[in-house]
Amino acid sequence: MSLLKPFSKLPGLNSANILLVESEEQFQQSLAESLVEETAFTVNVRLAKSLPLPVENEESRPRIDLVVFIINLTSELSLQSAEASLKCLDHRYFLGKVCFMATNARSAATPGERLDAVRKLAASLHCPLLFAEDQTPGGVINATERLLTILKVAAGLVPMATALYLSNLTRSTVLQDIDQPSFD
Repeated sequence: MSLLKPFSKLPGLNSANILLVESEEQFQQSLAESLVEETAFTVNVRLAKSLPLPVENEESRPRIDLVVFIINLTSELSLQSAEASLKCLDHRYFLGKVCFMATNARSAATPGERLDAVRKLAASLHCPLLFAEDQTPGGVINATERLLTILKVAAGLVPMATALYLSNLTRSTVLQDIDQPSFD
């Protein structure tokens, strides 16, 4: 097993590389198609069901600027796959180059405990947690716009902004709220 490292290769000029990791591939394909349509800069999208990535393609693989873990909140397997895949990332990715995206948060089939687990996971790793509506085209476009904002900064395409700074602004602070005892 080889770790995915953020700074092992040089960045491309006016381009960004994003890795979408989703075990069930329901939302991943539509999000990838929407991301590629970006015209201001070149977006290269890589798709994976889980990490680690295959070793045989390591030489031709570009530098990954942002890793997005898409978690379907109605599936326990999706959360477990994301948690297992986190071990295959170099610790430097957690300095602003990892993002979590949760889908189906509004579904009646979503257990509250799973939503809390995802929120705690994102807060403990100081990573942004985005919620996306995967059933509508408008939801896909909204998720794309939010991801592109984070991707531009993570790839170094925004002057005077770093991924670590953006990560501090967008990270989930819910952990303190969840762990606090209620005084009601």
